[in-house]
Amino acid sequence: MRDALSAALGASVRRADPVRGGDVATAYRVELDGGEVVFAKTHDAAPPGFFTTEASGLEWLRAADAVPVPQVLAVSDDPAFLVLPWIDESRRSTADGEATFGRLLASMHRSGAPTFGRVDRRPTGSRSLPNDPCDTWAEFYAERRLLPLASMAEASGALAGGTIEGMRRVAARLVEVAGRSAAEPPARLHGDLWGGNRLVDVEGRSWLIDPACHGGHREFDLAMMRLFGGFGAAAFEAYDDAHPLAEGWDERVALHQIAPLAVHAIKFGGGYAAATDGAVRRYL
Repeated sequence: MRDALSAALGASVRRADPVRGGDVATAYRVELDGGEVVFAKTHDAAPPGFFTTEASGLEWLRAADAVPVPQVLAVSDDPAFLVLPWIDESRRSTADGEATFGRLLASMHRSGAPTFGRVDRRPTGSRSLPNDPCDTWAEFYAERRLLPLASMAEASGALAGGTIEGMRRVAARLVEVAGRSAAEPPARLHGDLWGGNRLVDVEGRSWLIDPACHGGHREFDLAMMRLFGGFGAAAFEAYDDAHPLAEGWDERVALHQIAPLAVHAIKFGGGYAAATDGAVRRYL
C-alpha cells in the first residue's frame, strides 16, 4: 500500500499513523517526504467501485461550490484507497460557524441534481442500496430505500415482522404522508450527514466528508443531522432562513429517518430496531 500511495502521489511515504476512520475503512495520517500531510483510507475487502464512488461523490459536492469539500488527491479500487488533504480539526464550532454551515448547506441543496438517485446508478454504502434514477422522490424513497431495506431486514432477522410490514405500508403511501413536500425537485444530497461526517477545522470552517451522494429530498439530510446530534440550532435556523422548508417539515423528520435507522438496525442491531419501529408507526 505504501508503494501504491507513493506512486499515486508522486512522493514517498515517510510514515503512516492510524487514525479514527469510521466503521468500514482503515484510515491513516500520512506524512510524505516533501513534508505534505494527507489523509488516506483503505479497505481490505472493498465492494466493487467503493472508493471511486466516494471520490465521484466528493467531486460532485465540490462542484456545487458551497460547503467546503476536500479535493480528491488520489483514488483507486485496486488496491483500494482514497487520499484527501489532511484537515486539522478544532474541538467545536461556534454559533457563527454553525450559521455559515446552514447557509452553505442550503446553497448546496439548491444546486440540485439531474434526477432522484444517481445518473451513474452506482449504489450507496456498505449495504449497496440502489440509486437507479427515479422521476419522483416518492418512487425513489420507496423503491430504492424503504423496500430494499425491508427485504434486507427480513432476510437477516434484524427487524420484527410488524416493523417490516409497516415499512412496506409507509412506502405505499409516501405522497399522502409527505403532502406538498413530495413534489420538491431533487436536491444535491450528502446522503449520510451525521455529525461524524462534518469536520470543523481550526479556522471554524465546516467540511463534508464520507458522502453517500444522490439526488433526493433535502429534508433527508436535515433529518439525518438531527438523528445523532452534533449540529447547533444556528445551523438549522440559518438553513431555514436561506431556503425555507415546506410546511409540516417537523412532522416528517422521522419519516426521513426510517431509512438510516433501518440501516443501523441491520448493521448493528441493539436499540436501532426499536427506534426504527417507532419511526415507522408514526406514519401508519
